[in-house]
Amino acid sequence: MEATTENILNVSELPPQLKHPTIFKRFDELVAGESLTIHNDHDPKPLYYQLLGERGNIFTWEYLQEGPEIWKVKISKKLSGEDDETLGEIAAKDLRKAEVFKKYGLDFCCGGKKTVKQACAEKGLDVTKIEQELQSADKNVSTARPVPYNDWGLDFLADYIVNTHHSYVRKSLPDLRTYSTKVASVHGVNHPELFEISKLVEEVYQELSSHMVSEETILFPFVKHIVAAKNNAATSVKFRDYDSIKTPIDMLEMEHESVGKSLETIRELSNNYTLPEDSCASYSYLFNKLDEFENDLHIHIHLENNILFPKAIELEKEIG
Repeated sequence: MEATTENILNVSELPPQLKHPTIFKRFDELVAGESLTIHNDHDPKPLYYQLLGERGNIFTWEYLQEGPEIWKVKISKKLSGEDDETLGEIAAKDLRKAEVFKKYGLDFCCGGKKTVKQACAEKGLDVTKIEQELQSADKNVSTARPVPYNDWGLDFLADYIVNTHHSYVRKSLPDLRTYSTKVASVHGVNHPELFEISKLVEEVYQELSSHMVSEETILFPFVKHIVAAKNNAATSVKFRDYDSIKTPIDMLEMEHESVGKSLETIRELSNNYTLPEDSCASYSYLFNKLDEFENDLHIHIHLENNILFPKAIELEKEIG
């Protein structure tokens, strides 16, 4: 087999005025799928943004070595039609990467249709740093194997959501209502944001209570109807009053967004669930449970928005 020569450019050997022009020339000479590895004596991050601005989203950027004396970056030209994955698609393939999104406040469930670049631009985050952490998550062999949600049958996934996440919501929300009201009544004078938090908890309770009923009595039976139609080679998938499963899905996704915004506001009002000095045990319990509830809801909505819903829509189209 003929050995291939690695395409390397040592930028540190070039005069300053020729560095970026030379890199751009070498990049432009690449054909789709080829890569250029640059060596430099400092982090070439500004080049990333210049390349993105002048050539567009047609490349990937991977740090191979980061200092202290040499930085090595592999720049690959994307294949034609190869687009960046969305946050939701990345999380659907490997939920461990969602920890990176959560760390930086990137919404991978309700906001899962955005690419990493789009989400970072909106929040003013360093996209190279976040993409680097996502690449590191791939190489972290010590991380536990993720649950293969993306491989499950849609009927099984729907039952799992009900038995795991709907069950958790029904168990947790009554306590959250009770404690949010109690803590606001005791500490609200010194911490008036607690009254708004209590109000938002009540709104989440009302929204999710009806939302889960809609899923369990309308959408999930519709999903199982489509799966059965596929297995039985049926030619029609009309279910009850809906011509397409997309109709109830659109409504439910809007409700997801509403609940997600309420929990995001609660997190902001509570300063990321930071306890004040005069907090009591009930105050601590409330914030811990709200944090836990939000984390569970992120997975809950992710399983629906990024896996169950799009796959159900595609399966319905496949049947015709």
